[in-house]
Amino acid sequence: MKSILIVDDSPTMRRMVRASLRDLKNVSCNEAASGLEAIEQLALARSDLIILDLNMPDMHGLDVLRFVRGHDAYRDVPILVLTTRDDEESKDVALAAGASLYLTKPFPPPFLATHVRELLHMN
Repeated sequence: MKSILIVDDSPTMRRMVRASLRDLKNVSCNEAASGLEAIEQLALARSDLIILDLNMPDMHGLDVLRFVRGHDAYRDVPILVLTTRDDEESKDVALAAGASLYLTKPFPPPFLATHVRELLHMN
């Protein structure tokens, strides 16, 4: 069973991401409503993939990304940034900080599921 952590301050967006992934077999989704909550959850249980928003009120997604990449246990865990920020600078900064993939909202659900499958090496 693969575990995905969905990190977004919007409950609606977390539901949309979860719904987009519902057809994936052997995948469980956990949710965090903030960057700090995500870090707490990662300390308690391993995730195989993190889907991370950038714009959050308590801790910016880039700070979460840098924190996660700074720990050996999560250095190789794929991090998919899913955000409304569609400028090249934001994308370049996130990828340089260690994001595995950068996608923008809104997104077609099958598009997200395909990328998640690829990042988790699911065929």
